[in-house]
Amino acid sequence: MKRTLLIFTTLLIAMVMVTGCCDCRKRAKLEKPLVGTEWQLVQLMGRDISATEDSYTLLFHDNGTASGAGDCNRLTATYSITSSRSMKIENLGSTRRLCPNFEQENAYYDMLESVTHYEMDADKMLLLSNGTLVAIMQAVEAV
Repeated sequence: MKRTLLIFTTLLIAMVMVTGCCDCRKRAKLEKPLVGTEWQLVQLMGRDISATEDSYTLLFHDNGTASGAGDCNRLTATYSITSSRSMKIENLGSTRRLCPNFEQENAYYDMLESVTHYEMDADKMLLLSNGTLVAIMQAVEAV
């Protein structure tokens, strides 16, 4: 009886230690909310992006609209999401200034309109199009 109780107690302590140190719990605490967090593009179609402070951003508002910036143009859009993390970004519009990096900006806009799902990984948002990773966005720290 004592041996069974000792084994049970040891297993219980081991389970508590393993689940308490679980990396997934740490990541869940770091996960940023989709709505209300400013996101900045760090990777587009597998290529790292070096964005300036105000470029390649996206902010989801709680009324189903989104706003942000490309390389030098401002953008607005509507979006919808589901509990299974499907996402649709539509009605994307932007100002029409000629940017030095207009090809990359257009690729950013095209990517946003192709998104079908999103996943969260701590302070990163992974954007997917039909199961293919198309972009990674990083939460911008509030100043």
